[in-house]
Amino acid sequence: MIETNLLNAGYGKIHVLYDVNFIANPEEITVIVGPNGSGKSTLLKTIMGLTDIYSGHVKFKDREITSIPAHKRARMGITYLPQLESVFTNLTVKENLVMAGYLINKKEEFEERLEMVLDIFPRLKDYMPRKARTLSGGERQMLAMAMALIMEPKVIMFDEPTASLAPKVAFGVIQKIIELKERLGLTIIVVEQSAKKALKIGDRAYLLVSGRVMFEGDAKELLAHPELGKLYLGIVS
Repeated sequence: MIETNLLNAGYGKIHVLYDVNFIANPEEITVIVGPNGSGKSTLLKTIMGLTDIYSGHVKFKDREITSIPAHKRARMGITYLPQLESVFTNLTVKENLVMAGYLINKKEEFEERLEMVLDIFPRLKDYMPRKARTLSGGERQMLAMAMALIMEPKVIMFDEPTASLAPKVAFGVIQKIIELKERLGLTIIVVEQSAKKALKIGDRAYLLVSGRVMFEGDAKELLAHPELGKLYLGIVS
């Protein structure tokens, strides 16, 4: 579904990614782990079209999208949820969902999608008139995920979705990500601050170190790798 080939990218003269080959398949959770500053978030942004690509390719469903701007990638079905605030805090929950579906022309179609989203996130039904700023961190993350689903994406990329959340709340967010894969068959890519937590839910994993892929393969295999886990991820068997 999503593929990069010999990808070199960064920000202006700051080269971050080096010859990155990456694949994320439908109905799988692909996790990207690595030390701070290894280029994990940059890879997501590059797939979304938000960085400078020096060489290499980005493909979506075997279509070359390297030079396609971010807004067109979004319309193609690629969604990126950054680590920073992804909701409009001064709007109500319902207004946030309406904003997310602004490209849907038919009211009936929007209502159908809204019903689908609220079926996945039933708690939001009770919060529709509330301002987003009154929600907890976990509730805002759920709202951000719901907003992403309104446009029926094929790919959702999460950049540290559990950052700053309490363990119990973080667990709930992770369970929702798993549910999105199982119920909707989405291609899901996750960058997570806790490598151990991410690898436990992942199907496929990539270890990035200084912008280069040091490991690619089964997530459980990386989780159990004594040398790589200890050296780069702080995982002690």
